[in-house]
Amino acid sequence: MANTSRAEVRTAIHQRIRRKVRGNTERPRLAIYRSLNHIYAQVIDDRNGKTLVSASTTEKDVRGPSGGNLDAARRIGQLIAERALAQGIEQVVFDRGGYLYHGRVKALTDAARAAGLNKNEAVAEPEAEAPKKEAEKPAEKKSKKKKQE
Repeated sequence: MANTSRAEVRTAIHQRIRRKVRGNTERPRLAIYRSLNHIYAQVIDDRNGKTLVSASTTEKDVRGPSGGNLDAARRIGQLIAERALAQGIEQVVFDRGGYLYHGRVKALTDAARAAGLNKNEAVAEPEAEAPKKEAEKPAEKKSKKKKQE
């Protein structure tokens, strides 16, 4: 294996994602960048090469006790959605920036959806609960068989 740093791997993943994800005027790209202490979000029109809306935890009016946690990501997600809706942007393409869709990145995108971005997208949480209930039923049947023997 090649000796590559985590930042180089993330950059390579981000380049791979960017080949597939493009923002345009009708549906711009919501790009996310996270550092250890802060999280940043931008809505970008790639055709014109312009940032339409941005929000980050470094802004004075958004700054809280910590900018690098889930609460801060939720605040930024809500703020970026409000600013985008004020500009007339209702649909965006999410660009996770080479990060795993987990933790702060997921919290930001979920908060943006809850605040009104991409209203027609289905939320996957109810689907995740259904397989758990099915998995519990076979376990009950196995315990009944043991009691009968």
